[in-house]
Amino acid sequence: MDFEKLADLLFPDVTMTPDEIQAKYPARNLPEGAKVTRFAPSPTGYVHLGGFYQAILGEILARQSGGVFYLRIEDTDSKREVEGAAQALINTLSHYGVHFNEGVTVDGETGIYGPYTQSKRVGIYHVFAKELVKKGLAYPVFTTAEELEELIKTDKKEENKNKDWLAEAEQREKEKQKARSITLESVKENLASNNPFVLRILADGDPNVKIPFTDLIKGKLEIPENNEDFVLLKSDGVPTYHFAHAVDDHLMGTTHVIRGEEWLPSLAKHLMLFKYLGFKPPKYLHTATIMRLDENGNKKKLSKRDMGASMADYKSMGYAPECVMEYMLTILNSNFEEWRAQNLDKSYKDFPFSIKKMSTSGALFDINKLNDVSKNVVSRMSAETVYSRILEWAGEFDRDFADKLNADKEYALKILSIGRGGKKPRKDYGKWQEAKDYMSLFYDEYFELIDRYPDNFDKNDIKSALTMFLDTFDYNDDQNVWFEKIKNISDSLGYASDMKAYKENPENYKGNVGDVSMFIRIAVTGKTNSPDMYTIMQILGKDKVQKRIKNMLERL
Repeated sequence: MDFEKLADLLFPDVTMTPDEIQAKYPARNLPEGAKVTRFAPSPTGYVHLGGFYQAILGEILARQSGGVFYLRIEDTDSKREVEGAAQALINTLSHYGVHFNEGVTVDGETGIYGPYTQSKRVGIYHVFAKELVKKGLAYPVFTTAEELEELIKTDKKEENKNKDWLAEAEQREKEKQKARSITLESVKENLASNNPFVLRILADGDPNVKIPFTDLIKGKLEIPENNEDFVLLKSDGVPTYHFAHAVDDHLMGTTHVIRGEEWLPSLAKHLMLFKYLGFKPPKYLHTATIMRLDENGNKKKLSKRDMGASMADYKSMGYAPECVMEYMLTILNSNFEEWRAQNLDKSYKDFPFSIKKMSTSGALFDINKLNDVSKNVVSRMSAETVYSRILEWAGEFDRDFADKLNADKEYALKILSIGRGGKKPRKDYGKWQEAKDYMSLFYDEYFELIDRYPDNFDKNDIKSALTMFLDTFDYNDDQNVWFEKIKNISDSLGYASDMKAYKENPENYKGNVGDVSMFIRIAVTGKTNSPDMYTIMQILGKDKVQKRIKNMLERL
């Protein structure tokens, strides 16, 4: 076979050489040890948690090493392409503080290693495809119109159900050997008849031979050599993922490829491709699959249908980007929480990330853990920051609440300042959706009686406590005077004002001052648990406090 002639027949319009293409992609001038990583999704409408996990890892490795993190769009599968998905992806990642140094942006592309969209690089792939044919490392497989029609008619899935694996393997081997024995004459005839062809690699691997390989997350592996003549170019001339990613990662200077562990079975194919193309392969990091616990407590792969699978879910629920990022770091690195406890005032971006601390098996997504992390993060924010974040969220997802916050900023700031600051700040909420519930007691339009008085207390005692508090309430009292009045009410009703005395002889009392405070708290806040009640009353003001107590007396 004259492979030079074969290459010219298959790619008559390709005149450039790989060296000429390579000259357009100079080696990157970066510090020693700098990592060049990429996020290269096939956008399908939203960012999945698993993809987000990989994007964060790529950004961290590049940033902490003084390298480059770029966005490449892999849109060669037209069936999966969703209009506007790439822009939505960029906006979503930007919302969470994941930014790219170069690549695709909402305004076009930036950087000298583009195009960064694969559908615009088809001509480049053809140059390298032609070179592989010239070297006898790739060959065409044609499909006639009759064969194509037969394929469309045949239900291959049903057909395969009736085949035993040995017979099927033997048939594949026969077909492969037949396809490899193509002649120049048959190629000319097929081209003259406009029969489409796919370009396949000519695999020289032996599956009985193991290749030693080190994955930066999984460690040392042994994988069987590839003996599959997999497709490089589809019949429309568009490359498969296997071929495109090898060419792109080489030309763009990618040093570290981050992808899910589901790609491990394809690794031998990719190593073969890099060898055939004469490229140095990048280092690979195959990340653990994101898991969740099912209703029986068993680990299950997080699916697209699960709540939290799409990053858009977290925005709509009101999780602050920092909260999500900090939680993701607890999944990415086992020592993040220890670092955070010792560095409360530092940004999560200061965390010294280590690949060695990554999980090698299924990483567990835990919504309860996310909520705990979020409460910790939000508790360290200033009232001004919390106000602006809630306002931003409500402006998109709860207009009525946004209007309330806008109407009186100072009032809202007083509410949000409760228990904020100090070594042990309050942790009442971790997402803005919950902040509305927390703040609702301060707005008459949202106020509701959530808790009921326990049945073990005499209703007359409750009425008397509320009446006496109403009669003695003075908005100008300081907290000590205010509480002294509640203690006096307790004593007059037979409830212990001294907790020590109550604990020593509880049978001597109807209850204690905490119970009397609870009577007042439910009337004013609608809940048995709330922030400091004196502070709440100071914010609500005299009229609201009196009105709510009177309303409760009317209900009893």
